[in-house]
Amino acid sequence: MPRKRNAHRSPDMPTLADVARLAGVSEITASRVVRVQGPIADSTRARVLTAIAELGYIPNRAAGSLASAGSTLMSVLLPSLSNIVFPDVLRGIHTALTETAFQPVIGVTDYDPLIEERILVSFLAWQPAAVILAGLHHTPTARRHLEHGRFRVAELMDIDGEPVDIAVGMSHRQAGYETGKHLIQRGYRRFGYARHNVTTDDRASARYEGLCSALQEAGLSLVAEHCYPDASSTRAGRDALAILLAAHPDLDVVVFPNDDMAMGGIFHCMHAGIAVKEKLGIFGFNGLDIGQAMPMPLSTILSKRFLIGKTAAEKLLESRERPAEKTIINTGFDIIEGATA
Repeated sequence: MPRKRNAHRSPDMPTLADVARLAGVSEITASRVVRVQGPIADSTRARVLTAIAELGYIPNRAAGSLASAGSTLMSVLLPSLSNIVFPDVLRGIHTALTETAFQPVIGVTDYDPLIEERILVSFLAWQPAAVILAGLHHTPTARRHLEHGRFRVAELMDIDGEPVDIAVGMSHRQAGYETGKHLIQRGYRRFGYARHNVTTDDRASARYEGLCSALQEAGLSLVAEHCYPDASSTRAGRDALAILLAAHPDLDVVVFPNDDMAMGGIFHCMHAGIAVKEKLGIFGFNGLDIGQAMPMPLSTILSKRFLIGKTAAEKLLESRERPAEKTIINTGFDIIEGATA
């Protein structure tokens, strides 16, 4: 069931006149900076841009008729479209919007908060009816725009925090914790962790923390871990496991932050002649179809990606007005026992 939290009423959106007043310039000068027109002194431009950032001002690039009639655009900012995870989310959003007048406009952030902020500001200039984005952590500027905007906001995938408007997803810390408990119950004791660079992936970091918490409760800890320096991929999982086992061949299970890397781990085991599960357990996250289509289905956590996208879009369609209470919808997750751990 959704959980609701009190929310403060959003203040009026700042105007160009507010920007000009704060920067100490005329509205004409402020407008020229916004529209990048004509010669402007660097110091003047800097004052105007500082005022824009401080106030959270968004120029309206939408035609007046669109804004007055009510926008039918939904801005969707996703970290990646290079694997099946976020396309599944997008498919859920599309399903909810198919028979409505609303159209999603997509931006890809590459897990970079500054890119997310830049795309968000660009999209907001077109006065969308709603913004859908991944996670609860944003830059201060992006958060300010989201909080002060006259549009609905749905933050997806994560519920471990305070949403701007609606949060739809699962507790990643709990998913990591349940992973640890599940594997301990199955008899594993010498845990390894093979990951990619998760500096900007808050959800993977939360699962890691949950896993470590479960191990600590059982009097255990990670025996070894390896961080692959580049982005997540099947190759990253294969190479990371090879390095991990070269230094710690006595591990009896290795947890990966996602199914892509876990599949790479299985490929390394196949190449090295390591009997999966019998000699080394492999556990992933996401519940991708490819992992379940293997002769030995991957042991993993199923994240309900399609449901998350569909639920978020449907919730946004209920009202154009942001309600007084914030809503958190927990779609949960399932442990897939599989055959690899």
